[in-house]
Amino acid sequence: MKRVIEKTEDGSATLFVPQLNEHYHSVKGARTESQHIFIDMGLKASTALHPRVLEIGFGTGLNALLTLETAEKEKRHIHYTGIELYPLAWQEVDALKYSEHPLFKMLHQAPWEEEVNITPYFTLLKIQENVVSGGWLVVSDERLSLKYDLVYFDAFAPEKQPEMWKEEIFRSLYAVMNDNGILTTYCSKGVIRRMLQGIGFEVERLPGPPGGKREILRGRKIAVSGG
Repeated sequence: MKRVIEKTEDGSATLFVPQLNEHYHSVKGARTESQHIFIDMGLKASTALHPRVLEIGFGTGLNALLTLETAEKEKRHIHYTGIELYPLAWQEVDALKYSEHPLFKMLHQAPWEEEVNITPYFTLLKIQENVVSGGWLVVSDERLSLKYDLVYFDAFAPEKQPEMWKEEIFRSLYAVMNDNGILTTYCSKGVIRRMLQGIGFEVERLPGPPGGKREILRGRKIAVSGG
């Protein structure tokens, strides 16, 4: 799949996929968008002491990098699982100039299907798998034996990749989340919001990133009281 580097309005770069007519990040600001949606509205809203994060669409690794930076700054242990069917080569990612830090290169050069301690506060597991195939989303899958506190849902837009936004995928995600777990996504479409609510998420419409989308969605899996 061909990808073209394009500069976004905050000075950071993103990749454009002509085949899908879609960008990996907002043209208003790649780093700004990721920081707002997944870190500020997701990670920082989580009360989990040692969060387990599941990212749908590892892509350029920008979300993982920002999460790692937050883990180091806050001295907060984070386990990060990224799912990606089409991994990018390091040379392609390096050209985006997201970070000169050697840890960013380690994120991409870490072996797949293996837990790697990138730092004492950040453990990475990359899984090369097709989300739509559903195999890895089975709750009994040993790779998902421990549930998740955060889900970064960063797939391409519903009109570009409708198969990624099917209800059964979000039901599977709901099943592998801890109570009070958070799911964040840039997509604020009403049909997606209503679907999340129908599954059981408590959904909030939040302000989007500066200069970008007007709203984003954050869903929370509410604990069900017994008896």
